[in-house]
Amino acid sequence: MELSRQLAKYTLALTYDELPEEVISFTKLCILDYFGSAIAGSDKVPVQMVSDLVNEMGGLEQAKLFTGGKSSVLNAALVNGAASHVMELDDIHKGSIIHAATVVIPAALAIAEWKQLSGKELITAVVAGYEVCFRIGEAVSPSHYYYWHNTATCGTFGAATAAGKLLGLTEDQLANALGNAGSQAAGLWEFIVDGAMTKQLHTGKAAMNGTLAALLAQKGFTGPQKILEGDRGFFKAMSEEYDASKITKNLGKEFKVLENSFKIHASCRHTHHAVDLLIDVFKDQHPSLEEIESVDVDSYQVALNITDNDDPQTEYAAKFSLQFCSALALLNGRAGLEDFNQDKLWDEDIRRLTKKVNVHTDPVIDASYPRQWGAAVKVLLKNGEEISKQTDFPKGDPENAVTSEDLLEKFMGMASRLPTEQRQLLAEALMNLEATVNIGELMDTL
Repeated sequence: MELSRQLAKYTLALTYDELPEEVISFTKLCILDYFGSAIAGSDKVPVQMVSDLVNEMGGLEQAKLFTGGKSSVLNAALVNGAASHVMELDDIHKGSIIHAATVVIPAALAIAEWKQLSGKELITAVVAGYEVCFRIGEAVSPSHYYYWHNTATCGTFGAATAAGKLLGLTEDQLANALGNAGSQAAGLWEFIVDGAMTKQLHTGKAAMNGTLAALLAQKGFTGPQKILEGDRGFFKAMSEEYDASKITKNLGKEFKVLENSFKIHASCRHTHHAVDLLIDVFKDQHPSLEEIESVDVDSYQVALNITDNDDPQTEYAAKFSLQFCSALALLNGRAGLEDFNQDKLWDEDIRRLTKKVNVHTDPVIDASYPRQWGAAVKVLLKNGEEISKQTDFPKGDPENAVTSEDLLEKFMGMASRLPTEQRQLLAEALMNLEATVNIGELMDTL
């Protein structure tokens, strides 16, 4: 049986009543975290550009935009997918290297609001969307990740799955939706070179394209049945190495959403291991720039592929600089939302220390990736003292978990544009999402 059809069967068989309480609670945290990221990102320049274009082009008022107002389901998926990724604080799955919330949830929200569906239906669709895109991402990673942004490419399948589940597609229709989602899967890493705004287009389009594939399938629009494993399909075209068995291994017997990680620093996840360790050094010893001779960061090769940049020229590029993030953490003791700004970007001490940070690939750490996203740091002081620390799991991974209270606090900070009472009401509604009868009423609280 084709892999797409097996994923379709799984998706259609999944019911809310069969979800373990742990899965329901965790998925609600993923949705809460998404809302925080989307609210925080809604007023950023790239997102406002997308929103302005949508408003200029027009669309039926079917679903809420996090930037304000309503537009069509497709436009809402586009805008809300872009909004939730720009702050670099959205969730991440190690094995697939996917930020699932930013593609799956905006697609699901738009359909659920339009069709006036319930919180239980939304939760179930999100679980299915995460499961499908994580499995596809695991099958092609890490080779796919060198050129392709997994969140954009594999995430398109997750968006189609969630949208298709909520639309009540048949097995044939959902297989068609996955086929056309795969044909639209795109997103190249070249934007990282000059810090272009393209990354927000990746997530917005993945959410929109997955939704489009599901909506077309509902009308009988067909798609390739072997989009994953076919001779001209996703696996062979877009990865040097792949493992098709990861698509179906334990499918329906486990919930991959529970493997999801949450971010606590406002930078690329590939910098978080070093940031964690160097914040610990800051707390323990608080070394000054004059005391520091050098900083060495050993990690896996993919981290260097994405974040080896000792001279970032923009705030966004700084979030993708392992050297800058390391210097920021060691001198600043944090790397949160308010720490990536023009003052910090051009802070003389941080820039000087950035040049003292040496990054390397460690063969042992590299061999454990992507199961572990590890790092080792060594801070050499001018008095000859060496401070060494190592981690296999950044904070926010299931193996180094944050609490629901931590994520509620994170949400309140990320949603600080809203009045306190409104934030509290929204957080309460999201933490009790299964009680929501109509997602439209939830979105109206924005």
